[in-house]
Amino acid sequence: MMNKNYSVRKLINDIHLWLGLGSGIILFLVCLSGTILAFEEEIKTFFTDEVIVEPTSQKNTVASLEQTLKESNNGFVTGVTIPSDSKEPYVFSVKKDLKERRGSQVLVNPYTGSIHKIEKTGADGFMQIMFRLHRWLLLDTNVGRPIVGIATIIFLLLAISGIVLWFPKKMKWKTLKQGFKIKTNANWKRINHDLHNTLGFYACAFLVIMCITGLCWSFEGYKKGLGNLIGAEIFNRSAPTFEVGTTLNKETVSIDEAISIANKTLNYNGKLTVSFPNENSNYYLFRKTNDANWSPITTDNLYMDTSGKILSTEWFQEKPLNVQFASLIKPIHTGEIFGTLSKIIYFITCLIGTSLPITGTIIWWNKLKKKRKKALALK
Repeated sequence: MMNKNYSVRKLINDIHLWLGLGSGIILFLVCLSGTILAFEEEIKTFFTDEVIVEPTSQKNTVASLEQTLKESNNGFVTGVTIPSDSKEPYVFSVKKDLKERRGSQVLVNPYTGSIHKIEKTGADGFMQIMFRLHRWLLLDTNVGRPIVGIATIIFLLLAISGIVLWFPKKMKWKTLKQGFKIKTNANWKRINHDLHNTLGFYACAFLVIMCITGLCWSFEGYKKGLGNLIGAEIFNRSAPTFEVGTTLNKETVSIDEAISIANKTLNYNGKLTVSFPNENSNYYLFRKTNDANWSPITTDNLYMDTSGKILSTEWFQEKPLNVQFASLIKPIHTGEIFGTLSKIIYFITCLIGTSLPITGTIIWWNKLKKKRKKALALK
């Protein structure tokens, strides 16, 4: 027979409690690694040797820099990133073998032509461990990915149930406002309770966003389902198909001429990334980020054949909202969406997320000891 005193709130509290206790260690590790990964690039850069570029009157052409890289036996040059800041080096993408998936990056001073290879540091190895911990708990991907995915679903349920429990039984301002602050002059048990309750409330919305987007990496079916829901494919990396005619009877433009043409169309100040033509796509791909844009990671894309003819231009702002959202799933999840500001917010949120399993377990343990004392007192 069901206990009449067992309310819906009590049920939600029990679900919140036992799901939290059961997944606490995993959530702690995932959130801890996420906290560190929030500033992954900044950490790597800090431990990497800085390349100082002092602007002079004349830059070397990209074509000549590419030739210098080839002659220095750095491999096949597949692209270049030209920063908007004249005091930063060019970043060339090179591959020792064209069958390589990613290749490596080489920094080149555009004024002197000096080459600086990006060497792996201890920070790179550490961040790779954090990445594998965050995504797969350092396990085999087939094992770790679903475990992290299930833990993420649990975290989503914990966030939603936590918000329900945050509201007091009696909706009065006097009791409601207590949930907005931490009573620092109270005993340690009350402070611990407030750390869990109040910080959890402030971080909840961002944690929900992280969970909803993070599941795209754990479950293929979820990713496809979310894509169907919004009407746009998630992580769509496919390139458009162009019928590029033969260039036998056409003049081919140099890489520098192609860059000049692209910049006239993408006529604003920003970082420009160029992918060179290859055996799979006989055209240039230009991706440019506007320095004055609301987000530092949205790009406009331009496709150009080797004769300098513009095949297509994709303006990010002109894409449908659902397509924009689908392309921003990763930066929304990592906090890169608004640059440094959103990274700081995500860092703090993940730090709070790391603390919640600890403070929640302490709350449970204190209540358990209290019940034991009452039971002993009744004997």
